[in-house]
Amino acid sequence: MEQRQQRSEADWGVRDGLAAALLFAATAATVLWQNAHVAVLWDISYLLDSSYRFALALAGGPMPYRDFPFAHAPLTFLLQGAVIRLTGRVFWHHVAYAAVAGGLGTVLAWRLVLRAVGQWPAALLLAMPLTVLGIYGIYPTPIYDCDCILLVLIAVWLLGRAQDGRSRWWGFAAGCAAVVPVFCKQNIGVPFLLIVAVGSAVLLVVRSRSQGETRGLAMVLAGAAVAMALALLVLHATCGVGNYVYWTVTFAAERRLPGLASMVEVYRERSLLWELPCVAAGLWLVRSRRARWPAWLGTALLVAPLVPPLVALLTTNDAEDRASALLLLWPLLLVLAAAHTAWRLWRREWDGVVGLALLAAVHGTMLSQQLWGSTYAIWPLFVLLLASLLGTLRSAVPRFVLPGLAAAAGVTLLVCGGLYTSSEDRLSYAQVQDGVMAHARSPALQGMSARGPYLPELDQLLDFAAREIPPDDGLILLPGEDPFYYATGRAPQFPVLLFDPATQPYAPQKLVELARERGIRWLIVKTHEQLNDDPTPDRAATLAAMEGEFVLYRRLDGYAVYRRP
Repeated sequence: MEQRQQRSEADWGVRDGLAAALLFAATAATVLWQNAHVAVLWDISYLLDSSYRFALALAGGPMPYRDFPFAHAPLTFLLQGAVIRLTGRVFWHHVAYAAVAGGLGTVLAWRLVLRAVGQWPAALLLAMPLTVLGIYGIYPTPIYDCDCILLVLIAVWLLGRAQDGRSRWWGFAAGCAAVVPVFCKQNIGVPFLLIVAVGSAVLLVVRSRSQGETRGLAMVLAGAAVAMALALLVLHATCGVGNYVYWTVTFAAERRLPGLASMVEVYRERSLLWELPCVAAGLWLVRSRRARWPAWLGTALLVAPLVPPLVALLTTNDAEDRASALLLLWPLLLVLAAAHTAWRLWRREWDGVVGLALLAAVHGTMLSQQLWGSTYAIWPLFVLLLASLLGTLRSAVPRFVLPGLAAAAGVTLLVCGGLYTSSEDRLSYAQVQDGVMAHARSPALQGMSARGPYLPELDQLLDFAAREIPPDDGLILLPGEDPFYYATGRAPQFPVLLFDPATQPYAPQKLVELARERGIRWLIVKTHEQLNDDPTPDRAATLAAMEGEFVLYRRLDGYAVYRRP
């Protein structure tokens, strides 16, 4: 059975190629459709302007972490900076990247699901929802969480190859791959790597005592050690390890790490009070061999937790209520996956370590914005954990149970997830649904579309800057919601691009001092923001401090432009 499962996942036939093409195309189409009508300028600005800054650093310009503060790991920005260096400043190039990355993530997740469940139709049914809930389905523009989950999927795929024992180098490659997510998103990559490394080390000791297979485990550890050593050498030679650790670990933890109460909030959902007994009874019944009807009843009980999202779909037009019903599937899955992982670890199985690493990645993701805000990129991990649970049932239940559960879960996630994505409820922190559709006129922003007056107002600002602000003059953009530097090709001269509590480390008076030291001549304050709430730390105090340095020069639609006298 195990050998047949491995062959079905590793070997590709015509139907595999067709399924992969379908999943890739459908996922990419979702990403392209999202970008055709949604643009959250706040996030896009941080991505594009920061990536442009990294592109300048690649050309010998100021170095992040050393020359200016940067609270996030570098890999996403290095990738997009490389895109800028290779193909120029054109927004749709980054959209194309997201579409390709999203498609690859769905195909890769499907192959991992196939390995877990061992049944081709069930695997396809479980993977179909990722065409709308893939890494870039809900938030469609390149960003670190989404890239990091893709890297986690790659690492898990390589870890599976290492487990198969086909070559010791699969283990080495898997160890190297487990390190890479650390440098894409800290709160996801660090716990994932720690579990892989510690789990491999523990299994290495346990299996050596029982004369088990240890070569692959040793190679995983060797690969992780080599990759981390190389990464530290690169950091030492560029920005300095101390600078990197301060900004991405110390500073980032101070600004974003939540308290324990927030971290365990996901397990306080009252829905667990009926879902867990329902699932427990269902599991007991489907394993019954005495008659067929207990298995049917057990299957119905196992499917019952999928009913509330469907009921919400039919009974309410409120997108937030529908989203809440869908997201409440997460607490149940996490509890069940934790129990399943503990059982596998007790049996000293390598899949237990992988499952624990996935749980660590999920919980690390939720450190940022808890359940509601953090799950937009991790639905592939939801499907993988669910597939692992179903795969364990494969040999212990009647044949119809696994396809039935896979169909119920797949259809529910596809329908409810599709509406969740299309409703843009996760993006409701910005005004993305109201107003007339507008398209950016700037050549660099070609392909950017958004509802409302925000892009026309940005075009007006860019025209004004081209006419009246000399290219070498330094600027401050408050709060930094627009991709101004990317659009204009100007080099940032102020250390802060985005005035957000997670990225802006300076007090108002320090900002004024830095503006004097850097010879900043212009202050551009956005007065009509796309974000619902202004995130600027100490906005009133910051503006009051700046008023002593700058005087009003011009009012534009959506902006107030100040100049140093």
